[in-house]
Amino acid sequence: MVYGEYVQEKPLKLTKLLASLLPDPLETTYLTNSGTEAIDGAIKLAKRVTGRSQIISAHNAYHGNTMGALSVMGYQERKQPFLPLLPDVKFIEFNNDKHLSKITSKTAAVILETIQGGAGFIEPTNNYLQKVKAICKKNGTLLILDEIQPGLGRTGKLFGFEHYDCIPDILVTGKGLGGGLPIGAFTASKVMMDTLKDNPKLGHITTFGGHPVIAAAALATLEEISTSNLMSDALEKEKLIREHLKHPLILEIRGRGLMLALLTLSADIANTVVLKAQEKGLILFWLLFEPRAIRITPPLTISHKDIIIGCKIIINLLDDIEKNQD
Repeated sequence: MVYGEYVQEKPLKLTKLLASLLPDPLETTYLTNSGTEAIDGAIKLAKRVTGRSQIISAHNAYHGNTMGALSVMGYQERKQPFLPLLPDVKFIEFNNDKHLSKITSKTAAVILETIQGGAGFIEPTNNYLQKVKAICKKNGTLLILDEIQPGLGRTGKLFGFEHYDCIPDILVTGKGLGGGLPIGAFTASKVMMDTLKDNPKLGHITTFGGHPVIAAAALATLEEISTSNLMSDALEKEKLIREHLKHPLILEIRGRGLMLALLTLSADIANTVVLKAQEKGLILFWLLFEPRAIRITPPLTISHKDIIIGCKIIINLLDDIEKNQD
């Protein structure tokens, strides 16, 4: 009962609920063990549907660490020790319209994070995602959007793409969907997903993907997020964070909802704040490709009181750094 030979109640209810909350044609979901496996599955699906091999990703993209996901990571330093990876992968600069001409009739899929995570929580600007989708449609290319970080209410919408009026052909999610348990998923139209059924049969196999215990946790999580005020509260909590995090050492606050990054003046400042905050009981973190950034991604359930306490800790640490610089 590990490859989905028998339909089980919890994964069925989870995928039905997901379909009801997503726009057409995102109706059929394949549950996996992790987000990075879901990325690999999405790439396989795109190649199968289009009969093409070329995948286009973005510079400074992060999609996971399996060989397929690593192949579409836009950061050579982290990939170098594991070469060779998947062939025929090309890269464009996120938010750069001039690079969109690289998407051609040879391209199976363009894979993008809806909001770039490791690069510094960079949002698409000037209808960028809509432009990508239009060129993909013109060339018979599929658009894969990676919502592993921005999905499940973190940006104030169930999925980040809802902010930018761009529906992907394949949606990838993970992390937050499991409510703390390991899960991933890729979703597309039924017509597309059916191509994984034959030639070969079981075109993608996952031993514990859709495990009923994990699916039960994901179902409860999705029900709670979609029926409560957590999503709208995320936007109110963003305002509170921005209101209480104003300091000369902060260049800007990037991101949306509770997916935020403080951009400081230097990597040394970011390192000091992250490490010193931990000593004071506040969990912050770094971003992979932007050393000046401090990640602020608290639970969606965080209280206003805890936000204010956390912001005060950060400001006090920045004040200490500023004094030592004088």
